[in-house]
Amino acid sequence: MANDTALFFGQFVRSPGTTGAVAPSSLRLARAICAPVPERGDPVVVELGPGTGVFTGEIQRRLGGRGHHLAVEINPRLATLLSDRHPGAKVVVDDAAKLPQILARHGLERADVVVSGLPWAAFPSELQERLLRAIIGVLAPQGAFTTFAYVHARTLPPAVRFRRRLSDLFEEVVAGRTVWGNVPPAFVYNARRPRP
Repeated sequence: MANDTALFFGQFVRSPGTTGAVAPSSLRLARAICAPVPERGDPVVVELGPGTGVFTGEIQRRLGGRGHHLAVEINPRLATLLSDRHPGAKVVVDDAAKLPQILARHGLERADVVVSGLPWAAFPSELQERLLRAIIGVLAPQGAFTTFAYVHARTLPPAVRFRRRLSDLFEEVVAGRTVWGNVPPAFVYNARRPRP
């Protein structure tokens, strides 16, 4: 994990707008954000911004070899690391805003769950909107979208705007408990049932 932290920090220094954090997420945050991944059936799970793979490992554990796990990472170096560590996930180097096209290329119509590690509060409004529209475009009617936010950033204008857009686009949005063991502390947004 120390090597992951150094790698993550290096990627953050090179491109803070796309990496968005100085360290990988904790296993506790991974368990909280991946809770909607079904432990039965044959679900399609899409992961956005997997980084070094903390969420990826938890998704793979919950799937136990079932279903489809598509991980979309824009950083080629992190994507290579991810592919090596988690051969059960299909890792794609691409822009998450192209999600409908990415799923179509892989023969998938809809996602049952979208798990996001993207740095929403670091994105301008137009990028937030494009990404959210892409997610809504692939999510099944009863699908779940989970992402996280840092506690210290929740009152920043981009974070407030993001929370409002979630409420506009989903019938149910619930903020989970704070994961104090994460650096920095974070909480999970659970959004369900995208509005038509």
